[in-house]
Amino acid sequence: MQTLTILFISLGLAMDAFAVSLAIGTSGQIHDRRGKVRLAAHFGIFQAGMTALGYVIGGTVMQYVSKWDHWLAAALLAYVAFRLIRSGLLTDCEAFNQDPSKGRTLVMLSVATSLDAFAVGLSIALMGIPVAASVLAIGLVAAVLSAVGIFAGHRLSCQFGKRMEIIGGLILVIIAANVLLTHIRG
Repeated sequence: MQTLTILFISLGLAMDAFAVSLAIGTSGQIHDRRGKVRLAAHFGIFQAGMTALGYVIGGTVMQYVSKWDHWLAAALLAYVAFRLIRSGLLTDCEAFNQDPSKGRTLVMLSVATSLDAFAVGLSIALMGIPVAASVLAIGLVAAVLSAVGIFAGHRLSCQFGKRMEIIGGLILVIIAANVLLTHIRG
């Protein structure tokens, strides 16, 4: 029963990372396989790390972080969405060609897609679920689904071109809005 619970938690947490990876894959901004793998690996590492951090830190910090984590996640996703949409609307020679699998953008995306994993780490402790197995499963599922998303997005981009950048940006806007709406609804 605990294995099934861990799997469902892992899949639920990985959905944001999958959607963001799909959006980035459609943008065509990561040109090499190494960058795609780096993005997927970072998403998995941050998911696992934030889960472990949530477990270790637990209730002491959670009351403070939960007040603003949704705003931070939404703002980071909206920023990247704006950049994708802008790039999709510009002509090829004007396009934003920064690789989101490097530098500040990679860290922002990794944090934005893993903030909810912090809260899950606390929940895992309260539910008595094995922490090591949970952290490992959460990281692996996030990395695998992120890789699937980025490679599938790349395929879509090859078929539909720059319109996919705009669609990818809109997907991120929807995710950011969902983060806020979920928090507001409680």
